[in-house]
Amino acid sequence: MGRRWLPSLSALRGFEAAARHESAKQAAEELSVTATAISHQVRALEEALGVSLFVRKPRQLELTSQGRELQQVLETAFDSISSTLERISGAPCRQAITLSTTPAVAVRWLLSWVCMLRDSHPDIDLRIHASHEPVALDGVTADIAIRYGDGRWPGLVAEKLLDNTFIPACSPHLALNDPAQLPQHSLIHFRNQAAASAPIDWAAWQKQANVPGLDVSAGLVFTDETHAVSAAVGAQGVALMSRQLIEDELREGRLVQSFGPELEGKPFFLVYPESRKNDPTIRAVRDWVMAVPGGLCSL
Repeated sequence: MGRRWLPSLSALRGFEAAARHESAKQAAEELSVTATAISHQVRALEEALGVSLFVRKPRQLELTSQGRELQQVLETAFDSISSTLERISGAPCRQAITLSTTPAVAVRWLLSWVCMLRDSHPDIDLRIHASHEPVALDGVTADIAIRYGDGRWPGLVAEKLLDNTFIPACSPHLALNDPAQLPQHSLIHFRNQAAASAPIDWAAWQKQANVPGLDVSAGLVFTDETHAVSAAVGAQGVALMSRQLIEDELREGRLVQSFGPELEGKPFFLVYPESRKNDPTIRAVRDWVMAVPGGLCSL
């Protein structure tokens, strides 16, 4: 075989990171260099190849057709190199990945099943980013997320995970079996200004139930869903909660749903960048989340 011609490997690596993130700044953060260095590497690569690899837009890099072709080849090549190094070294190369979701989904649904991921992929270090506010899936703040909404997020793959049905729930010790009794008890509210979805709250419930004398503005207010659930279990009032997130309490009888109506909220989706759908670590975490008991794919 003749001598291979290759441009700078640093330039290829910098370009691949910039293409994956569609950002020189985020590529620089990943590779621990400056954004200027990434820009110089990409420019040098373009000059060496005699083609434009990106269309430069404000705050974003958009791949040209030649850039997309090169990015796909480099992604496959770098994955192959990583796998080979792992195999011949005998020690798995650890991969860190950050999953962003709400605190309630993390605590009440996901964390009990982290062992499934650890058993099947001991080389993956999972980091949970718990927040009500959606964050960028840029490979720096987070890589993959569980969000609730309509499933339409530009540039992201969205796979439906959970329905989101809101029900009035309370401790059986309250002996509540008729909505007409609600005005005699405290309402438990969950409110968070960072929530991206239209709220399902007691005001929305009352529009359907029309319970006489019910003041939907009064009661206990929590900014964390898990605290609202704890208050309901402790017989401090009646909470309007996602049934999918209190299934353990309902099954064990610590909470009961004595009446309706039920309100359908926006479902939960697993989302990740379209550009990283073939990333082995993304795929591994995706497969784990989709297999967690209680999700639609595990039913």
